[in-house]
Amino acid sequence: MKTKSIIPKKSDLGVYGIKNVTANWNLSPEELQKITVEKGMGRETKNRTLAINTGKFTGRSPQDRFIVKDDYTVDKVWWGKTNKPISPANFDRLQNNVQEYLSNRELYVRDGYVCADPTYRTNIRTITEYPWSNLFIYNMFLRPTEEELTVFNEDWLILCAPGYVCDDPKGYGIRQGNFSIINFTKKIALVGGSAYTGEMKKGVFSALNLILPVERNVLPMHCSANVGEDGDTAIFFGLSGTGKTTLSADPSRKLIGDDEHGWTAENTIFNFEGGCYAKVIDLTEEKEPEIFRAIKPGAILENVVFKEDGDVDYMDASITQNTRVSYPIYHIDNIQEPSFAGNPKNIFFLTCDAFGVLPPVSKLTPGQAAYHFISGYTAKVAGTEAGITEPVPSFSACFGEPFMPLHPTKYAEMLSKKMTEAGVNVWLLNTGWSGGPYGTGSRIKLKYTRAMITEILNGSLDNVAFEQHPIFGLFMPKYCPSVPIEILDPMNTWLQKGAYISKAIHLAHFFHLNFEKFADEASEYIIEGGPLIDQHHHLEHM
Repeated sequence: MKTKSIIPKKSDLGVYGIKNVTANWNLSPEELQKITVEKGMGRETKNRTLAINTGKFTGRSPQDRFIVKDDYTVDKVWWGKTNKPISPANFDRLQNNVQEYLSNRELYVRDGYVCADPTYRTNIRTITEYPWSNLFIYNMFLRPTEEELTVFNEDWLILCAPGYVCDDPKGYGIRQGNFSIINFTKKIALVGGSAYTGEMKKGVFSALNLILPVERNVLPMHCSANVGEDGDTAIFFGLSGTGKTTLSADPSRKLIGDDEHGWTAENTIFNFEGGCYAKVIDLTEEKEPEIFRAIKPGAILENVVFKEDGDVDYMDASITQNTRVSYPIYHIDNIQEPSFAGNPKNIFFLTCDAFGVLPPVSKLTPGQAAYHFISGYTAKVAGTEAGITEPVPSFSACFGEPFMPLHPTKYAEMLSKKMTEAGVNVWLLNTGWSGGPYGTGSRIKLKYTRAMITEILNGSLDNVAFEQHPIFGLFMPKYCPSVPIEILDPMNTWLQKGAYISKAIHLAHFFHLNFEKFADEASEYIIEGGPLIDQHHHLEHM
């Protein structure tokens, strides 16, 4: 790794209103790590991986995320709890404050890009107050060549000032001193008052989630993706804890990326990023070998706790449950280079159903696929939060609601259209419970879920018979090689059929209630993709 910094021809930070600074341009990971440790902002683990603490914020602050409401966004954005507006004038004032705050300091500038498909490449210049924030950007964005860096011009700018806290939030139209704001007209993402690195990553993801569908006819997806030897691509959607990272890491297939992708009109699937940002709570080499082995010099561990011998205690959640590592994708062996591929053949929606009523695998019609995509269902299990004794359903539209500026039906309709045009199969996989809810039943074995995915990918389920679930309307295969037949229909795994039916209706009712907020914008065939039955109906026909 070369240690010289590469300064582009246009390198005056004065054009951004940031004056009188010592600017460190495009430093190598080794230099950034060395500076971080020398400044007392981080320490090294036994194998010399950098570990830092993000301070007050150990996760994103969704209530403090804003989008500038102006001519470009006013009619496009789905305004509400997720997408909160801020006026252009208040943005400009905050931007000026951040620029003044960053002036007269030593800063770190990183030039990178997002979107691995060259057609959609978007250059991003990031100016950070902290050296390790800059290393995070090196890991997570795609890395230009030396030649590209010398002539670099940005499409977007990120200003990251964790040390700037707004002293009059109400006067600026924000909630408290920290903020993460996207300005689509100025093409600036502004982060202040929080050092949590995910704010920068998700700010860019949110921006792409509006620009790509509106301007480029690309469906942005919060998913992982991999590709087989025959060039067939598989996509995995799922919320935290459903197995998205684990199941897309397959020794027989190459990883395209683990979190954010686009699906183009030309039917390519491309990674937005150049790295991975993985949870490390309870991490072991046995459970997650790829992630475990990627934690080496160049990676950054966030908010982990050390044992006395200087090793990391991955079981310790005393700082946060949300301990993480970021690393460049080349820390993983089995990757697709460059990180895009064609021919999407199968999409998997992963859900961890703690009620134990959804089938372990089912095939979805286009209407059902759109409905379940908009719903983005999983369940929180008892014990994860104080006071939770029963499973609690959790819905996140498009499996990534906090990052979606448009109305969820816009993404769902794009997905249905692409599915139908490309002849893609969509599958719902329950990686949660069977034989009863959490506490009674047992978690579906990972080896069975892996076997189902393998059999689907190699075409074994193309010609098997399916039966329709009487409550959810899902199509369940009657046979799947390497998987016990009796678990395929979840009703068979419960001792009491009546208890199963009432629990299934209970969950179906939650689906209907959640969907009400989208129904006005959803087409009839999407609404019909939901459960066949609600608590208002009788069960006579069963």
